Amino acid sequence: MENLLNQKKRIKNPLVPVGALMTAGVLTAGLVSFRQGNSRLGQLLMRARVVVQGATVALMVGTAYYYGEKM
Repeated sequence: MENLLNQKKRIKNPLVPVGALMTAGVLTAGLVSFRQGNSRLGQLLMRARVVVQGATVALMVGTAYYYGEKM
């Protein structure tokens, strides 16, 4: 059992933190656009944030499913 837990800790997906950083970056840019009064660009960036965030969640679920089948 302990060996299985150690193996799970080693499994990492480097794309998940990249997706989280991209989500945070797009969110920050959108908030800055709203603050500067550019609501059209801000709205576009908020929609882009939803897409990037959804892709990150899908990547997390896909990775969990993939490695769940292997163990």
